[in-house]
Order: sequence, then C-alpha cells, then structure tokens
Amino acid sequence: MPRPQMLKLPEVLTEIGMSRAAFYRMRARGQAPRLIKLPNGQLRVRRADLDNWLADCETAAA
Repeated sequence: MPRPQMLKLPEVLTEIGMSRAAFYRMRARGQAPRLIKLPNGQLRVRRADLDNWLADCETAAA
C-alpha cells in the first residue's frame, strides 16, 4: 500500500493562494486542513486532507 503524499506547508500555501498568517488565523479558528508535526518540527499536510478540505470549502460556497 503506498504511503500518503505529504505536502510541505509552503506547497499548501502556494496551492491555495494564501499567506502563512492568514492560514494560521484560519487554523486558530479550526477552519484549516489538519497539520501533522514531524519529530524534526517540520509541518506537513496529507494530500487527502487538503483535497477534502478544499471540497468542503466548495460545498460551503455553493
């Protein structure tokens, strides 16, 4: 079974066209995709989590 793709935070921010500050404000409100903190302190987002979050945003906007 293949491992899920993990995106770096800058990759996520580029894809969604959002600043880091705006992303963290959304995260503080519980409105951002789930972040995973690696043992070395780096942050990642699973591709599936980002895709699901984007789909939820589309549904909410409709």
